[in-house]
Amino acid sequence: MGSARPVPVPPFTAALVAVDCAAVLLGGLVLAAGLPGRGLPSAGLLLQLTALLVALDAYAGLYRTASPLPSLAPELPALAGRAAVVWCAAAALLANGHPGAAGWAAPAVAYAVHLLAVCAGRTVLHGRHRRAVRARPRAALVVGRAAEALRLAAVLAEHPEYGLRPVAVFDPDRGGGAGEPRTPEPRSADPAGGAALPVLGAAGEVQRAVVRGGVSVALFTGPGSGPERDEELAALLADHGCAGVLVGTAAGTAPMDRHLWGHAWRRIDAPPECPGGPGKRLLDLALAAPALLLLAPVLLGCAAAVRLADGPGVLFRQERVGQHGRLFTLLKFRTLRPADDEEAATRWSVARDTRLGPVGSFLRRTSLDELPQLWNVLRGDMSLVGPRPERPYFVAEFSRLHPGYATRHRMPVGLTGLAQVHGLRGDTSIEDRCRFDNHYIDHWSLWQDVCILVRTAVSLLRPAGS
Repeated sequence: MGSARPVPVPPFTAALVAVDCAAVLLGGLVLAAGLPGRGLPSAGLLLQLTALLVALDAYAGLYRTASPLPSLAPELPALAGRAAVVWCAAAALLANGHPGAAGWAAPAVAYAVHLLAVCAGRTVLHGRHRRAVRARPRAALVVGRAAEALRLAAVLAEHPEYGLRPVAVFDPDRGGGAGEPRTPEPRSADPAGGAALPVLGAAGEVQRAVVRGGVSVALFTGPGSGPERDEELAALLADHGCAGVLVGTAAGTAPMDRHLWGHAWRRIDAPPECPGGPGKRLLDLALAAPALLLLAPVLLGCAAAVRLADGPGVLFRQERVGQHGRLFTLLKFRTLRPADDEEAATRWSVARDTRLGPVGSFLRRTSLDELPQLWNVLRGDMSLVGPRPERPYFVAEFSRLHPGYATRHRMPVGLTGLAQVHGLRGDTSIEDRCRFDNHYIDHWSLWQDVCILVRTAVSLLRPAGS
């Protein structure tokens, strides 16, 4: 859950704002020349006009790179309209402060000069931007059914002017069925025999490819595995600094200038942050840190019992799926040794396994094996209350079989949850768990978390096992 990272202002955005500020200043000089004897407009007036213009342009999205190949023509109506509002406001303020001052002639000339300055400045900036993206293309991940995604990758490879360099393709249908990570298969991104791209099939592969390949843009060719899963993947990529873009007919009615060689596109906004935010995190820290200190003798006792009963390797570490699909290492006291990594990743339950000794059975029955996850809570991998985390194999399988399962990852995963206090632990209905988890997220409150923690503590006094 960690604290929100500050978002730096892109240089392109800063340059556009600077152009607007310079245009207002030029307009102010022209206004002063048109009003003899009045001198320069006050600094306060210029600041007010600048603030108004920046606010209007920011609200209209005029400081973002709205098109892969930005140009002045599509922006001109919006720029002209907002500049007109600013200089009408300037004329009104002057008339109000100085009755009898010259009419609209001077503000009109100031408006014309302002608009010319903005057009000249933006034309220069857009030209530099187009040259820069061609010289230094951004690494892109293409998401969708392999055939469509590879066709789009081929288009981008043939048209470097868009500044996007495909480095991999992710086909959710390849890995979504079995949920097992596969070795990426090279496929040609160019029917004429161009460079081959790896085709990924699991979310874990995507995360590794993004980190290693420096991917900054994810292009979705369509909702291949459903909008919920696409949004979850977009959120995962956004967490790594990747912008999400929907390309093709699924992009809907995008403006005329927003296309990639005829393919319409629009940005995908990552799902809003989960409910709770800082309040939930503060509750986690306020309770987990003292709990670790108070339970230190119990933790040491459990560790000693595991060590004496089953040898070295007291802690069991396992990859689990957290909020927005992020992978993390979950900690537990080891209750048995799996035969191999495949068994650890794909076996659903070991509750009735004959290899479970007395110590392992006791730890599982009392849920004491879960206590090391308090460290996961302190690290921010988990929360005290939330949907229980699952292994990537089962997340992929359950997301395919149960609508709504993937949406559980809107919220940080937890040590306990609404489903667990209703007895849905171990080998119980996944569909029921989905329903409880999503109900918890949709109706979250801090008081609800406190109630679930109290009910969990009470249930530990009459353990039922897992």
